[in-house]
Amino acid sequence: MSRARVARRIAAGAAYGGGGIGLLGVAAVGVLVAEVQIAKRAVGIGAAPLPPGADGLYGRAFGPDTPLRLALLGDSTAAGQGVRRSGQTPGALLASGLAAVAERPVVLRNVALSGARSDDLERQVSLLLSQPLGPPDVCVLMIGANDVTHRMPPTQSVRLLASAVRRLRTAGAEVVVGTCPDLGTIEPVYQPLRWLARRTSRQLAAAQTIVVVEQGGRTVSLGDLLGPEFAANPREMFGVDSFHPSAEGYATAAMAVLPTVCAVLGVWPETDRPEPARRENVLPVAKAAAEAASQAGTEVTGVRAPWALLKHRRRRRLPVPAEPSAVTDPPPAPHGPRVPHTPRA
Repeated sequence: MSRARVARRIAAGAAYGGGGIGLLGVAAVGVLVAEVQIAKRAVGIGAAPLPPGADGLYGRAFGPDTPLRLALLGDSTAAGQGVRRSGQTPGALLASGLAAVAERPVVLRNVALSGARSDDLERQVSLLLSQPLGPPDVCVLMIGANDVTHRMPPTQSVRLLASAVRRLRTAGAEVVVGTCPDLGTIEPVYQPLRWLARRTSRQLAAAQTIVVVEQGGRTVSLGDLLGPEFAANPREMFGVDSFHPSAEGYATAAMAVLPTVCAVLGVWPETDRPEPARRENVLPVAKAAAEAASQAGTEVTGVRAPWALLKHRRRRRLPVPAEPSAVTDPPPAPHGPRVPHTPRA
C-alpha cells in the first residue's frame, strides 16, 4: 500500500474515531522489541542537558513596534534539549530570525516539554490560551517522535494533533507544524529497527500533514532533521547523547521552518504558483503529504480541498541570537488588526 493511502487511512481513522491502525506487521513485533532494548542501551538519553530557558524579547533594536508573538509547543525537539545555551534552541533561533525578517521585535513563549507525546498538547495549548495577552500570532509545533517510540496508535496521535491545531486556529493563531522526524537517522539504531523506525515515522508525518492542512495550518517536513547533513555527518549534527540534535542540527531545522513562519505572517514573499524548477506542484493533499514525508524541508499548504501546494522554500541563514531580554511590561495592543510588514531590501 502506498504511503499516501496509508496516511489517508490514518487521518480518516482519526477523524471518525477509529482504533489504531497497525503500521507494522505482527511478525515484526518480536524483532522490533529486541532492537528497541539494544537501542535504549546505546542511546545515552540521560546525558543530554535540560533545555535552557529562552523565553523573552528578541529584536529589541528594531524599536518600539508592537512585538510579534511566537510560541513553541511539542516535545524535546521544540524545547531544545541537547544544547546548553538559550541562543542555540530552535525557539531562540526562530524568534531572532523572525525579528530580522519582519524588522520588528518578537516575544517568545515556549511551553514544549521534553518527553511529551501528542496527548500533552491539550495541556500546552490550554496554557498558551490562558495567557492574559491572548493567543500568539504564530505557533510552531514539533511533535511525534515520542508517539512512535511509545507506540501510540497513529490514529490517536493525529486526532490529538488535529484538535490542538483546531483550537489554536479558532483562537486566531497561525500554525506551523514540524512533522515527525525520521527516527531512522538515529546513529545507534541498527537494522531492521532503522528501517521500521523510518517507515513508521514517515507514515505518521504524512498523516500529520493531512490533518494539519485540513485544519488550516501548514506543515514543514522535518524528516532526517532537514537535509543530507545528518546522514553524512551524524556525529556533528547530533548532540552529546547521539539522540537529540546538536546546536548545528537545531540551526538546520530552524532554517527550514523559518520561511514558512514568516510566510504565514505576511513578511515573506508569497506566491500561490508552484515553481516547476524547484519541483513544486499542486497535488491531492494525501499525495502531497506522502511526497513531503520523503523529502525533508518541504512545506505543504492547503489550496482548496482536496488540493494542497507542495513548496520548497529557499532557506535563509539565521542571525546569531542574543540572549533574550526579559519582558517586564505587556506588549501594547495585542489584538489589533495585523498589518503585514514588508522588510526592506
